[in-house]
Parts: sequence; C-alpha cells; structure tokens
Amino acid sequence: MLVVATVLLIVTPVTISANVALVETVVLLAGLCVALLVEFVLLRRAFAPLEQLAKTMQTVDLLRPGQRVPAPAGDAIGRVVASFNDMLERLETERRESGSRALAAQEADRSRIARGLHDEVGQVLTAVLLELNALGPSLADDRQQELAETKATVRRALEEVRRISRELRPEILEELGLVSALTELSSAFGRRGGLRVERDFDQALPPLSEEAELALYRVAQESLTNVARHADAETAWVALERGPESVVLTVRDDGRGFLNGAPPERQGGIRGMRERALLVGGDLAVKRSPAGGVEVRFEVPATSEPGG
Repeated sequence: MLVVATVLLIVTPVTISANVALVETVVLLAGLCVALLVEFVLLRRAFAPLEQLAKTMQTVDLLRPGQRVPAPAGDAIGRVVASFNDMLERLETERRESGSRALAAQEADRSRIARGLHDEVGQVLTAVLLELNALGPSLADDRQQELAETKATVRRALEEVRRISRELRPEILEELGLVSALTELSSAFGRRGGLRVERDFDQALPPLSEEAELALYRVAQESLTNVARHADAETAWVALERGPESVVLTVRDDGRGFLNGAPPERQGGIRGMRERALLVGGDLAVKRSPAGGVEVRFEVPATSEPGG
C-alpha cells in the first residue's frame, strides 16, 4: 500500500503546498480512506481462518469427530491451522483408543460383577430359602405367617439379584441375538416401570459385529432407563430397522422432553452413548420426539459377514 501511494504521488499531478489547500486535504483524506478500506478487506480475508480457528477451539468436541478448519496454503496462518487440524486428528485417534480400552474394561467389570452376583449372592440366597423351607415343619402354627413373609422377601431379593445380573451381562444377546435381547429388555422395562413399550423389529437385519450389537443393546438400555427415570412418559417406542448398509435403532417416548429444549450433552448417559457410537463408527442423534418427548436414533454400519 505504501508503494502504491508513493507511485500515485509521483505520476499524478497532485501537489501539496506549504499551506495545505482544501482540495489537497480532500484528496489526501480520500486516498487515506481508500487505503484503509483496501487494507481492511485484505487483512480480514487474511485473518478469517484465525477467527474460524478460534470458534472451532471453543466448540470442538472429540465425541463429534471430523471438525476441521479449512487451511489456506503457503503462509504462516495456514501452517498454524494445519497444525491444529493435525492435533485434532491425533486427539481423536487417542480418544478412540482410550475409549475402547475403557469400555472393554467396563464390560469386563460388568461380567465379573454379574457372575459374582449370580454364583455367590444368588447361591447364598438360595441356600437361605432352602433352610427356611426345612425350618417350616418345626415352627409353631402362629409363626408360619412370619416364615411365609420371610421366604417371600428372600425370593424377591433373589429375583432382584438375577435381574441385575442379567442387565450387567446380557447373556441372551450372545445366545439368541440382538432382536431377542431387545425384546426381553423392553418387556422387562414395561413390567417394572408400568410403561407401555411398543416394539417394531425388522427380522431381516444385515449382519453386525459383536461390538456393534453390544453398542446397540447398551444404547437401547440407557435410553429406556432415561425414559423410566426422567421422562414421566406413558408409552415408549423401540424400533430396529434396516438402513442403507446399516442397522438403525430408534427409541422415543411421549414424555415431557428436555427441560431447556436441548439435550444435556454433558450428562453422563448421553456422553456414554456418544462414546459407544464413536467406537463402532456409528451415528447418534438425540432430539425432540414427534410425540413430544425425546427421540434417540442410533445408526451403525453393517458388516459383510455375521459376527465380523
């Protein structure tokens, strides 16, 4: 800009008197305004990637991969933006790997606790129930009612232990498949919570990996848990259907929806679902349901072979 201004002063008939005339002042101010305007446009264009970089840094979420800033080539700003994109790539890779290890450890702990409940606590309660049955004939008639109530309490505790064990380690998923597991899961939630659960499961689903099936089951489990705890709903709908080379799970309800109109992304349940979606290459969306409550839509890619 300084070079252009110097050349214009040389080649144009513009002169500056000792006592600056009004016309000369107007010409100088006009030239200054043009120079500032051109410089503003050039600088704004040059620093636009930095503004976008700052916005991305404020909103970036590693559970939503692929957020990148277009990098101009060949200048210092472009190198800064490219370095930031490379850093995001490394962080996303590390997050996937650490998340995979964490979820694997979590599932191992669930299985260990489930086995402990089933094999140890369940056996102890069964033994207590047998001892109470053996004790019955020796008790007086006026104590039989108390014995019956105690036996009923032990049976309820035994059923609760078995229920928790099944939820921690869904053996039905391994033995009978995803559709049967989700059928049992939704029926159990309906029985316990007084919630009407309607199902629509496609029986001709494409094959899924074991990790994808487990992710679908856990997302459905967490979604129904949220409905039972927070939604104050009367009906929930669970659907499993074929997508374009994928399987789509949808869980929605007719409850009160989000308190502030938007899903609480920092809530552990939703972040946990996004973590699972990320690890199996799926796409998770949490939004307002057409019925007025919440809708969770989880799509996972199919595999070429069953269990692959």
